[in-house]
Amino acid sequence: MSLNSIFQYFIPKDKKFFPLFEQDSANLIKLGEKLVEAVNTEDLARRKELFKDISDLEHTGDEITHQIHLELSKNFITPFDREDIHRLASAIDDIADYIHGSASRMDLYNLTIITPPIKELSNLILQACQDLHKAIHELRNLKNIRLIADSCVRINSIENQADYVFDKAVGDLFDNEKDAVNLIKYKEVLSALETATDMCEDAANVLESILVKNA
Repeated sequence: MSLNSIFQYFIPKDKKFFPLFEQDSANLIKLGEKLVEAVNTEDLARRKELFKDISDLEHTGDEITHQIHLELSKNFITPFDREDIHRLASAIDDIADYIHGSASRMDLYNLTIITPPIKELSNLILQACQDLHKAIHELRNLKNIRLIADSCVRINSIENQADYVFDKAVGDLFDNEKDAVNLIKYKEVLSALETATDMCEDAANVLESILVKNA
């Protein structure tokens, strides 16, 4: 047993940070599900309702992130490195921001036609959020390190897929879209969606850092 493991044994079981992180990552799944539903519905009124739901969920995420930072300022003993707590909370918040930003752009730019790459990127975001939630759920006791590591690998793979989808979609836009305004609109939406997967990878990198420090 490592010295770090012995030290962890004597630390009281955390009752604040882990539940907050689990709430935060569960909220990401809700955001991803709303996004996928929004880009797959042909009902424009329903889509607008879903965009509003996404905005509300993003605010919920902001509140949870604020609570995590508040607990960090109040507690001397934390379940893992303070910097990693801050980095993980910020990464989750960034994912929510870019999901919300993607939805906001679609709404503000009046994108009535949702293209296959937008749908594909939305699905990849949801998959990454689901894997992130699984990994964060396992942080409580670090007994299933392999499950956390596997989730992180899948998130990295999803981000690589998203890069490919984004690059191909932008290439197709430049080749086929003759309306400059439409080109800019779709490129902005695609960029926000792809960046959301980048933020998922950032969160996975933080989780991997936590695994290394607590192995």
